[in-house]
Amino acid sequence: MTSLATPRAHFSGTVEEFLRLSDAHVLGSLSTGSPGDVDKTQQNAWQAELPILRHALSTYPDWAILLEYDVPRIGSRIDAVVLTGRAVVVIEFKVGETLFREADRNQAWDYALDLKNFHKASHDLPIVPVLVATEAAAGTHELPQPAADEVYPPLFCNGEQLRQVLERVDSLVGVKTFDIENWVRAPYHPTPTIVEAARALYSTHSVSAIAASEAGENLTVTSHRVDDIIADARRTRTKSIVFVTGVPGAGKTLVGLNVATTHHDPSNPTHSVFLSGNGPLVKVLSHALAEDEVQRSKASGIPSARVTKGRALQKVKAFIQNVHHFRDEGLNDSGPPPDHVVIFDEAQRAWNLDMTADFMRRKKGRPGFTSSEPEFLLSYLDRHKDWAVVICLVGGGQEINRGEAGISEWLKAIERRFASWQVHISPALTDSEYTAVEAVDRIKTSTTVKEDPSLHLAVSIRSFRAENLSRFVKSVLDLEIAEARRLLQQMDSRYPIVLTRNLDQARDWVRQQARGSERYGLVASSAAERLKPHAVDIRVKVDPVQWFLYDRAHTRSSYYLEDVATEFVVQGLELDWVCVAWDADLRRGRAGWTHHQFKAKRWLNVKKAERQAFLKNAYRVLLTRARQGMVIFVPTGTAKDPTRDPAYYDSTFDYLKSTGIPEI
Repeated sequence: MTSLATPRAHFSGTVEEFLRLSDAHVLGSLSTGSPGDVDKTQQNAWQAELPILRHALSTYPDWAILLEYDVPRIGSRIDAVVLTGRAVVVIEFKVGETLFREADRNQAWDYALDLKNFHKASHDLPIVPVLVATEAAAGTHELPQPAADEVYPPLFCNGEQLRQVLERVDSLVGVKTFDIENWVRAPYHPTPTIVEAARALYSTHSVSAIAASEAGENLTVTSHRVDDIIADARRTRTKSIVFVTGVPGAGKTLVGLNVATTHHDPSNPTHSVFLSGNGPLVKVLSHALAEDEVQRSKASGIPSARVTKGRALQKVKAFIQNVHHFRDEGLNDSGPPPDHVVIFDEAQRAWNLDMTADFMRRKKGRPGFTSSEPEFLLSYLDRHKDWAVVICLVGGGQEINRGEAGISEWLKAIERRFASWQVHISPALTDSEYTAVEAVDRIKTSTTVKEDPSLHLAVSIRSFRAENLSRFVKSVLDLEIAEARRLLQQMDSRYPIVLTRNLDQARDWVRQQARGSERYGLVASSAAERLKPHAVDIRVKVDPVQWFLYDRAHTRSSYYLEDVATEFVVQGLELDWVCVAWDADLRRGRAGWTHHQFKAKRWLNVKKAERQAFLKNAYRVLLTRARQGMVIFVPTGTAKDPTRDPAYYDSTFDYLKSTGIPEI
């Protein structure tokens, strides 16, 4: 066997090499590979682990071992990966621990799942996570049944038992062999959640290091193109606006965060800020980044009194802000913003003139306001005498609320007042779902427009198990049954989608699917007023920080499947597994979808085309939140309640079933 050296592990080699080398040599490799100074606690842990591993592996010289194996998506390292040639064993040590704790069990499981999903050579291999609490009582030697993807539930043992556990794995795990050298060289392409991505980017990782293969290349190309436009604008002292499009879950926000982190140093002349009108997204990302900043500071030895969460939040606010706060600064100060580069996430949701004028009159005491939100925001950046770049991240079919202008309002504002700006657009901006065809055609006659294919993200990274999810959802909502069935068959078992008419069964299904710390939750349309008899009340306010970031023990977290999040809470964010509750607000009728709003004691027809689109888009958002799979719950209704007539639900259920979604 040739060298097994890999930059992903601080030590790697055959077990024969590991047994032959001294503890001092191995410890030297571990210390050299670690960033910064290694504290005494970590050194002691390594010194305790080495004799346990030597004893456990002494009869397997042909196996391989990798110590401190990097897992960037999780932001941590696996203590030990053992490659038997027939299985991958993931070992998590808890030195001195006397109990097998659930959090530690999930940590080992998460590592195994991460390899299964994102390490190319592990996709088809058995993976066995093992938790070693060195001072615990006897654990279990029995090897449980693996899941369909061959990831086993975690085994538990103390330090002495690890040898027996490895013997058990060797005797029971299949006969298929794999090339250990190929495993070590195989690429690792993680697909992070937006929270994981923001944490990684904020701590100076690049977008290419944390994104999946094809989608990662697309993200890198798009990010580099935006950087080039920024550099060119600064060099030529001109102003540019950039429209980045993408399918749901393709990483538009990730591109924006990458640009923002690249340029977020206030001393940098290209200083940038990431803006979003999506309040829940801003709150969740801000709190996640602040908590991460505190934890990293503590780990580096900085006194906790100097790095509080409050201070960390203030620091984060210079990098990510609510767009309305940024707008208000422009109202209160006649000068230009401190930022030359501004990224607007979900730019299609900016307010139109009527909504902006009404808000300014009622909330700001400014009657007679004559600019839409896009026009005012552009005018704020236009105050710079030299250069500026506005980056609009655009989602198709994502408008979900009254007063949202759509992307055409940005183009109209440029046409009316900012014709000197250069316009860079994705060719996809003329697709029907962006409703900007006429505006694009008009603006081409009055200003410089450059179409650039690299500004479109065509591959979903949210649903790393099913790149076609957004297309499947679009076909379902567009009533294209044949196409929906074809796409569902392509997703096969890698991305399970199931139907049920029993909410308890739906809750049980997502709980059973989730492993380790995989997150799941219950979602419903903000117009789903008659799910209340099922204890699903969309009027109960959800705290997005608690819902998305708190753990299983917290009753307000998504894990409890009690608080339901609407499209306004979940847009731009994601879960691993989702339970979608489908009410009678959107129904399958004879001629297509029918749209309804509940008022007082009955359902009313929604007749305005704009509001019909909002309702359909709400379900588009809900149905594209899950990274790994979802269950759709459609109530049966009851003849005893005229507001929940079975006829309101049966046609929708039958239609969804006709697309090939199986019933459980």
